[in-house]
Amino acid sequence: MTGDGNRGEKEYVLEGFAVPDQLDAVHALLAQAAGDHPELDPMDVMLFETAIIEIANNVVEWGRPEGAVRWKFTIRVHSDEIEAELDDTGQTFTPAQGMEMPDEEAVGGRGLPIAEALLDQIEFERMEDTNHWHMVRRLGQAGPG
Repeated sequence: MTGDGNRGEKEYVLEGFAVPDQLDAVHALLAQAAGDHPELDPMDVMLFETAIIEIANNVVEWGRPEGAVRWKFTIRVHSDEIEAELDDTGQTFTPAQGMEMPDEEAVGGRGLPIAEALLDQIEFERMEDTNHWHMVRRLGQAGPG
């Protein structure tokens, strides 16, 4: 985990394997960013964290080959938004973006709709052998993105 840059816009990076215990490291990375930026509204941080953890958890749970997927998680704090980029080496897939929340009986399928509801921008693309997620939450909003 690293933090670089000036106080106005700082970058936080986590690299390693996309395995369950690394979800705690993602939480810690965002906690470091929030600690370095006390001007951030705790509600913005909590909603952003919920969204990015949903996406990160999907990579951990569904990325193949299991236990061998590497990722790089980058968080940037700007004056008007919090931004995250997640690159992983898992298999090619196409996320089902824009779907409605599954009903309460459904076993899964809530992660991406939750992230989409909490973020102002969420984009996915496959670049060569890497899945790339770009996620943004604008600051100073009351409630979900």
